[in-house]
Amino acid sequence: MTEPTVQQTPADINSLSYEQAREELVGIVKRLEAGNLPLEDSLSLWERGEALADRCQGWLDGARERLDKAREESSDDED
Repeated sequence: MTEPTVQQTPADINSLSYEQAREELVGIVKRLEAGNLPLEDSLSLWERGEALADRCQGWLDGARERLDKAREESSDDED
């Protein structure tokens, strides 16, 4: 018996923290790697995983931008 697929909207994914999205993504990868799911469930999980990966990348991109901005401001203050 397989676990039911959790259906959430993109808005739900957008409300997740980086850690929450990453943790759920890791769980999805483990389930997909086990390979004992029906095709439709696998596709649903894959799609959710893609959305979660995008969410994580968005967090990382935002963090990089903040660090770059802080470095620029720091070097401007030194001049």
